[in-house]
Amino acid sequence: MNQDFTTEIDSNGVALITWDARDTSMNVFDDHTFGQFEEAIEAVLANPDVKGAVITSGKSSFSAGGKLDRLGRMMSPNLPEQDRVAAIMSDVTNFQRLLRRIETGGKPFVAAINGLALGGGLELCLACHYRIASDAPKLVVGLPEAKMGLLPGAGGTQRSLRMMGADTALPLILEGRTLNAEKAKAAGWIDEIAPAAELISAAKNWVLSAGPDAAVKPWDKPGFVPPGPDPRTAAGGIEFSMLHGRMRGKNFDLYPALNEIERIMYEGWAAPFDRASALEARAFARLALSPVTRNIIRTQFVNMQKANKLERRPAGVPRSEIRKVGVLGAGMMGAAIAHVCALSGLDVVLIDQDQANADHGREHARRYNARGLATGAVKEAAVQATIDRIQATTDFSALSDVQIVVEAVFEDKSVKQDVIRRSEQAMPADAIFATNTSTIPISELAEFSSRPERFIGTHFFSPAEKMQLVEVITGRQSGDEALAIAMDFSKRIGKTPIVVSDSRGFYTSRVFETYFHEAVRMLVEGVEPARIESAGRHIGMPMPPLAILDEISLELVEKVHSQTARDLGDAFEITPAVKFIAHMVKNEGRLGKKIGKGIYDYSPQGGKTLWPGLAKLAPIAPHQPDHEEVKLRLLTIQAVDTARCLEEGVLRSAADADVGSLLGWSFASWTGGPLSYIDMVGVPEFVARCDRMAQEYGPRFAPGKQLRKMAENEETYYPATDS
Repeated sequence: MNQDFTTEIDSNGVALITWDARDTSMNVFDDHTFGQFEEAIEAVLANPDVKGAVITSGKSSFSAGGKLDRLGRMMSPNLPEQDRVAAIMSDVTNFQRLLRRIETGGKPFVAAINGLALGGGLELCLACHYRIASDAPKLVVGLPEAKMGLLPGAGGTQRSLRMMGADTALPLILEGRTLNAEKAKAAGWIDEIAPAAELISAAKNWVLSAGPDAAVKPWDKPGFVPPGPDPRTAAGGIEFSMLHGRMRGKNFDLYPALNEIERIMYEGWAAPFDRASALEARAFARLALSPVTRNIIRTQFVNMQKANKLERRPAGVPRSEIRKVGVLGAGMMGAAIAHVCALSGLDVVLIDQDQANADHGREHARRYNARGLATGAVKEAAVQATIDRIQATTDFSALSDVQIVVEAVFEDKSVKQDVIRRSEQAMPADAIFATNTSTIPISELAEFSSRPERFIGTHFFSPAEKMQLVEVITGRQSGDEALAIAMDFSKRIGKTPIVVSDSRGFYTSRVFETYFHEAVRMLVEGVEPARIESAGRHIGMPMPPLAILDEISLELVEKVHSQTARDLGDAFEITPAVKFIAHMVKNEGRLGKKIGKGIYDYSPQGGKTLWPGLAKLAPIAPHQPDHEEVKLRLLTIQAVDTARCLEEGVLRSAADADVGSLLGWSFASWTGGPLSYIDMVGVPEFVARCDRMAQEYGPRFAPGKQLRKMAENEETYYPATDS
């Protein structure tokens, strides 16, 4: 049987326990691992010849904590609630008990942290009596559970509280922050930093030099009081209240984990450690049963991981080796795509109609890294190496040995037609052509191609260096090989692809538009703009809808409307939102934030206020809708249109819908995505709401046939067994 843990005892009586999981690239806790670890700990404690122990990893990282798929199965609503509670509590309390054995076993343990230690991995380290981190540049530690809708369940909240005080520990845990070795040492999670080559010897030396008190934690000694302010006092209570106010101002009580973390840190401050740990375990179980937590984990971790593993890649198509990429257009998007490709180690041909423009696009990497270069955080040699991988030219013949061409030229069909023709004359017959258009249907552009089966869409998001999503869009004639290569390319440059079928606006642009369109409709109806913006924040969107319209620019949105109107003719619906945006651009000259005036006025100092002229264009109605109704309109319109995209075949899976919404336009993350949100509300309840809103506000809220049938049959987008 393969052993994930090995124990070696040296001549000085120091045991070295090395965790090196045989079947995975990362050390994670599961049933098999837990049993082996317990055996290793008990053997060390029982051996009279062992003075103490060092725990380390045989991999480049230490541990990423527990396996989420196991937790997901226990969280499944397919199990009776009492069984779910029992399974989760059993797991958490067993882990707590084992870590408590390390603390109270009477022998000193030191964690030799050689790389990343997150979640349960860091909680293991915190249970040791001393922590030494290597100086490896990529080493980070942290308790990121809050980002998953959970809290640290193996003593992480209570040990952090007692090691560094609530004023330091609480923000780290609430925000799920990760720290490098130096910052972790300053905060109190790490005791010492050692050169990587000397990490184990430093840890063993600590065991040998440890006095008799070293094997007893401070909180197990009489009279212990946690450092920092006491939250039960006036001063400490004010600090707690201020922190709660700041967190609520950011998250609006949408994430139950944050309140639970605050509560158990407050209650645990004065409680004995074991009682405080029991509070933590019960809070963990409560959160694990929450639909918010289930949806966050399913979308942001389980389904995100599946997307990154290219689960929807066509089977039977051999993996493609992408070495060289052509990028057409050296503007903001093209230059950024070229930069991302070069950063990933690919050779890039960057083509523009003008050599000066091409050269300017090549230097984008230097402009992008200007601040890092100025502070020394980014090295000149690294930036220059990235730039050196980019060939800036006007010559299409340079595409002769690329595997993929990404087109990012101006959104004009005639311009795109020209570059498609010129590229296909130069690029290899087995290369694919990928357009980055965000508004023109792929199948329409493929009509300009001599090989439409190798023509596909790759919709990047701005800024391309930071935005993780790529919508891979198949046209009517796009072949499986083109889809497979586009997905391989996305993964090669570190992006997460979702597969979308061709339609106007595709998926993300189409649904995202409903968010600010609905806001503009409400504005025209006479809803107070401040009420609309407040509702956008309170549903968990990163920016309120009218503000984000300014960020995108009203001018750009109006141009998209005009192009769509030309393409669709009489089929294009001139809604109140379309009319309002056109008036703002054409008659008021208010183009958006980029010129300092849109729905808001922008000051040179960076502030903004709503434009007073809105009062004339959209007079405020005497009777205002309830705040909850405004919130529901903004959430519901996005969710129902996502459901339509799935019904129409624009989307191929609920998982892609939800992953794409979070990565593409930062849909309210507490929901897990629009379709997870519908499941959370309940499909029958959601359909009833849509029917009511369709009667009150218009047919855009009407549920499709698929959604209505699901309601009748009490179906969900995610089966109960799908965590």
